[in-house]
Amino acid sequence: MFTGIVEEVAEVVERHDSGTNRDLIIRASMTPQLKVDQSVSHNGVCLTVVSVSTGLDVTTGTYRVTAVKETLERSNLGDLKPGDGVNLERSLRIGDRLDGHMVQGHVDTVTQCLSVEDVGGSWRYTFRVPDQKHLLVHKGSICLNGVSLTIAELEAAHFAVAIIPYTYEHTTFRALTPGHRVNVEFDVLGKYVERMLQR
Repeated sequence: MFTGIVEEVAEVVERHDSGTNRDLIIRASMTPQLKVDQSVSHNGVCLTVVSVSTGLDVTTGTYRVTAVKETLERSNLGDLKPGDGVNLERSLRIGDRLDGHMVQGHVDTVTQCLSVEDVGGSWRYTFRVPDQKHLLVHKGSICLNGVSLTIAELEAAHFAVAIIPYTYEHTTFRALTPGHRVNVEFDVLGKYVERMLQR
């Protein structure tokens, strides 16, 4: 379980394919605190740390995660290449403050960034409404690339979020431009309500 509050923008340094799986080697300052079997959110996708390498420099290092075919098809992790940034968040600990909203790290779909607008001190990002548009609620929570956000505008074909300067500087939103794909996780409460109504 996560909160959608990004801890760090790390760097993809290598990617390796093995069958239908893809291994990503990530360089992050949090690496010395990671251990094998730990869950970490990568652009909103929960992945398991399979190896850690800090080498002689104990202040940084790299670790490896594996994304399976289902994950690559459902998210934008397959788009990542060496040099790209990736939003990281470690799993929520019992007793921590819940500063964002309840995020599972189970990406539902991807959508496309349509526009980015500087509105004088903050940014407005507009995205194409995905097929599951009934799960979007004006002023409701949404997780985009692992970032907990509020839907500021909701129309038939697009929705928008507002990005404050801190979020812009401390996530991959600063590199996001029209055409980029982003991972979407809908609010889990909405998904449970939908499931109950289908019974």
